[in-house]
Amino acid sequence: MQVKNVLVFAPHPDDEVLGCGGVIARHVAEGADVYICYVTSGFPPVYDNTIAVQNGWPHNLYPEIKASQKVLGVRDVFFLQFPVVALETVPRYELTGKIQELINQVQPDVVYIPHFGDMQKDHAITSESVMVCVRPKGAHTVSQVYAYETLSETEWNIPHSTNAFMPNVFVDIGKFMDKKIAAMKCYQSQLSDFPNPRSLEAMASLAKLRASTMNCSGGAAEAFMLIREYRA
Repeated sequence: MQVKNVLVFAPHPDDEVLGCGGVIARHVAEGADVYICYVTSGFPPVYDNTIAVQNGWPHNLYPEIKASQKVLGVRDVFFLQFPVVALETVPRYELTGKIQELINQVQPDVVYIPHFGDMQKDHAITSESVMVCVRPKGAHTVSQVYAYETLSETEWNIPHSTNAFMPNVFVDIGKFMDKKIAAMKCYQSQLSDFPNPRSLEAMASLAKLRASTMNCSGGAAEAFMLIREYRA
């Protein structure tokens, strides 16, 4: 299948790089237009409203977002500007309404969402809301829906079968791992030192583990759960 448009839903900035930064770069290299939707934005009380903001994010984080997108070659981005770490306070019809509008606009062939079992509720709510909007009932049908894993969210939830991330798709990103790392380096405000999972070393280690699972010759891979696939 020739992929033309890809839409990645990120509850927060940097989720897109952690979960599928290599795949984003690969899609771009293969000729697809990649779009990123940041579902939340930094408003009080979590963020200081005295700091100048752009698209809902403080001036120190917004340039990181833009720099990361440039590294990966993203076509365009969208900011829904719902309250960060508080999506449960948003009426569901408002959230799904904005997501549906975006899907109708972009008409993606492939959609990436956070894993529904992630510890952070913004991730779970984003995942569930996008799935409402990609139901194959409208004029446009999304061909593939994948869930990605996010370090410090996917692996830290209460261990239970309903939370488990069970990947069944592995994508070789050996040629694009350097771009994934470079994109994450742009998020200096979000990075920590190893052994924190949001470190460059942890990212590289996970990519090696996922590559080892499938004996990927490239030496780095990203893992996904295939939620739905449609072939005409």
